[in-house]
Amino acid sequence: MTIVLPPAPEFGAPVPQAPEPGVLRFLAPRRSNSAVTLAEPGPSAGELDILLRLATRVPDHGKLAPWRFIVLEGAGKAAFAGRLEALAQSRDDATAAAKLAKLKIPPLCVAVVSSPKGAAIPQWEQVLSAGAACTTLLYAALAMGYGANWITDWYAYDAEARAILGLEVSEKVAGFILMGTPSEPPRERERPDPAPLVSRWTG
Repeated sequence: MTIVLPPAPEFGAPVPQAPEPGVLRFLAPRRSNSAVTLAEPGPSAGELDILLRLATRVPDHGKLAPWRFIVLEGAGKAAFAGRLEALAQSRDDATAAAKLAKLKIPPLCVAVVSSPKGAAIPQWEQVLSAGAACTTLLYAALAMGYGANWITDWYAYDAEARAILGLEVSEKVAGFILMGTPSEPPRERERPDPAPLVSRWTG
């Protein structure tokens, strides 16, 4: 699939806006793929560049870029998973070791790291921006024709695992976005009815 994006707008230039019904049709049946069904090929280097460019266009109050991306692929991803597996085994935790299949199988993983900046912008808003980067990266990969899944699991929260990934103490994993070619289509899951979740404030 050849992807050609328009050039990024120049700073301060008007950004054209237009209805995109295709985006609504894409979102209506949107479904993540099971991570263990994601096989080769994953996005190419050029496609990954496009995905990351799109992920940086999320809402970002204060223009702080309070997130960063760690690409895990090939030998690097295998080595990362191996160190996590050794960590789980050192704790005699077979369950934690087994959960690494979701990381090992897909050909490409991007760790989206929430990296809040010292600024007047509330840290909560910066964390939400990192979540938006995860969502955009996930949706863009699906729109590109790949399967994708957003996971966290124990190695997103474990202090030693985060150190292996190279995170600072102030940083957290917002999500591991796993990508590849799905070996089977995802099946629909139960979805909430929005009606009981919506209220209207009347004063």
